[in-house]
Amino acid sequence: MQPLDATDLRLLLALTEDSTRTAVALAAELGLSRNTVQARLAGLERKGAFLPFERRISTAALGYPLMAFVHVHVHQPSLARITADLAGLPEVTEAHGLTGDADLLLRVVAADAEDLFRINKQILAIEGVERCDTNLAMGELIPLRAAPLLHRGAAAAKAGPA
Repeated sequence: MQPLDATDLRLLLALTEDSTRTAVALAAELGLSRNTVQARLAGLERKGAFLPFERRISTAALGYPLMAFVHVHVHQPSLARITADLAGLPEVTEAHGLTGDADLLLRVVAADAEDLFRINKQILAIEGVERCDTNLAMGELIPLRAAPLLHRGAAAAKAGPA
């Protein structure tokens, strides 16, 4: 992805404050034309700067208030098939390949502790999964965020080349 310029960063910062603003409102706030804002938003979309809307939906609101992180140890040659099998479990909301002791890190949601136990059993039943270590998330202390990085980028863009 190409680096974002100062205008892109300002636009993204404004959207982090209120993502429901129209192009006209963003244009007025940022001192840009509506056409410029619309073109920039389209460009940011093409560059992959926006995550899918699905990422904004609360799993707790869907009836899954429990969240856990599961470290999965697998038989490496089976990784692609294991990943496909994990993708078939709706409660696995995210999976990352890791370096270190575990091979995969899963974010899993559950209705309650009994449901989490059921999900763990399903993960362990996948051929090639050797072991799971599950950690219950007690609370989100720092939610997923990008604003501090946007502020840093905007400050650097304002300062000019080093």
